[in-house]
Amino acid sequence: MEQLNVLYEDNHIIVVKKPSNIPSQQDKTKDMDMLTFVKAYIKEKYQKPGEVYLGLVHRLDRPVGGVMVFARTSKAAARLSEQVRNKVFKKQYLAIVDGKLEQKNGTLEDYLIKNERTNLSKVVKQETKNAKLAKLDYETIKYDEALQLSVLKIRLHTGRHHQIRVQLSSIGHSIYRRPKIWETRKRKANLFMGIFTKYLSSYHKRRNAIYLFTRKSGFMENIRKCRTIKRAFC
Repeated sequence: MEQLNVLYEDNHIIVVKKPSNIPSQQDKTKDMDMLTFVKAYIKEKYQKPGEVYLGLVHRLDRPVGGVMVFARTSKAAARLSEQVRNKVFKKQYLAIVDGKLEQKNGTLEDYLIKNERTNLSKVVKQETKNAKLAKLDYETIKYDEALQLSVLKIRLHTGRHHQIRVQLSSIGHSIYRRPKIWETRKRKANLFMGIFTKYLSSYHKRRNAIYLFTRKSGFMENIRKCRTIKRAFC
């Protein structure tokens, strides 16, 4: 696993960049997860004896990379969790999708249902039993004619299971993914690239708001280079 990329740190919170294909917390694979990784970083840096406290206040799906914030104290965890509930804690995503959207900007409203057995979600009719409203706004930042890929900025109004990829796929614009043969060679399973890039939080004592960014530029350039070198494998 690569070295931890710390974007911001104080006595109350720590903000890090999560690589793709790393779980937010331990799952059934028992692979290294971000919660454990950040705890180990704090324990080593500050030479803390015993168990390190670290509050997990939100999660990113395993294939998604981007910014994560952890609470270093129980008080900070309570405040951040309250901000999540009250929608003060803002999230913004970037995603690379196939094709060019007819409308450059827009809002998607669908009803989703999750199959607990398969852990998959899909768009269904509103009257479907147990269906839940899913809503997001999107804005096209860039379209690459040669690659036939678009970069979208996305803001969620709801937090449904796999909401971004399910809703975008339902309108014919699937999240960009590497073919399985390339994933096997790289020993990775980062099937899609949804990039969580921005927080807005009123937690910090010295400011009314904190803006934290992770720089993730050159999406199309990296994909183009990969396709040139590996040809059919990207």
